[in-house]
Amino acid sequence: MTAHSYRFGIEEEYFLADAETRGTPRRSVKPFHTEAGERLPEIGRELLQCQVEVCTPPSTDFAQAREVLYSQRSELSRLAARHELLVFAAGTHPVADWARQLPTKGERYRGILRDVGLAGRRSLICGMHVHVEVPDPDARIDLMNRLLPYQPLLMALSASSPFWQGKPTGLTAYRLSAFGELPRTGLPPLVASREDYERYLRIMKKAGSIEDASFLWWSLRPSIKFPTLELRIADSCTRLEDALTIAAVFRCLVRLVVRRPDLNAGLDGISRALTEENLWRAQRSGTEAELIDEASEDAVPFADALDALLSLIDQDADALGCGPEVENARRIFREGTSADRQIAVFEEGRKAGLSNRQALDGVVDWLARTSAGSFVA
Repeated sequence: MTAHSYRFGIEEEYFLADAETRGTPRRSVKPFHTEAGERLPEIGRELLQCQVEVCTPPSTDFAQAREVLYSQRSELSRLAARHELLVFAAGTHPVADWARQLPTKGERYRGILRDVGLAGRRSLICGMHVHVEVPDPDARIDLMNRLLPYQPLLMALSASSPFWQGKPTGLTAYRLSAFGELPRTGLPPLVASREDYERYLRIMKKAGSIEDASFLWWSLRPSIKFPTLELRIADSCTRLEDALTIAAVFRCLVRLVVRRPDLNAGLDGISRALTEENLWRAQRSGTEAELIDEASEDAVPFADALDALLSLIDQDADALGCGPEVENARRIFREGTSADRQIAVFEEGRKAGLSNRQALDGVVDWLARTSAGSFVA
């Protein structure tokens, strides 16, 4: 593959909120979705009516991706205001009650809810997905395996879901816990070969468990629609620059494991179990977590794990022209994630004498302003 390949695309899911109550909309959001669909052809729907999704076209240029996402966020914010709504990016909605949500109409969504029941209705979460092109289909399963250990760090950098059902969770990233109620979520299994992956799909489809590979909701998977690996571990990133950083780091990691076939070769069940533990640490503590390094058998500060990762992909960032976006990971660590800022806004409100709900309303306001691109700190 050339230095100018590894095309990428970004999908972002957002919440809709009532501009007055900050909860999910009190009236039909069909007019909003209709107008948004007319103005933004790339817009999509999600499982619940209070969600909306956008995507960028395949690209090798982060400046282009930034322009597209900024335009989409800004336009959705303006449209939402006309419909007395707010729109924001976060892994969970700070004040929404899952039991009051309406599912999106459509046979796929009805089928999912029939299959997973209450767990689907409770899936009031938004994530960010990054596709990176891997032209050789035989390589994707091997790369999926060898990219496994980096997922907790990417999760920590994207953390934006510290509240659930109007309450602090004590975690920086609760979204994965809610999503984990669904089947076929979490880290992918270690799959020995493409043939084994195809055998698994064949059995699952024949047994009636899934219709196709799109029902494998793993945190990293080969895409069924595109010649890509799809990263699904990240919370929806409130700050646009954070989203670009997650995409850039993942893109560089794909290039890294392609050019370094020795890297993370031979991972086993213990490797996956340690990654599971690191993922829990990232969910709980975000960038304050200590992550286990399998080689040294020690837990290391997040800053050290981040430095080691950025050193590994330094050559790739240069080759792919995304050095500034990758370097922004250090800024996220220094200044805090969306989850850190949400918690700070909430605690500041409580100290000022606001009720729990009033303080959370302030969090929703911060999310909406920041998601639109004003970068209010």
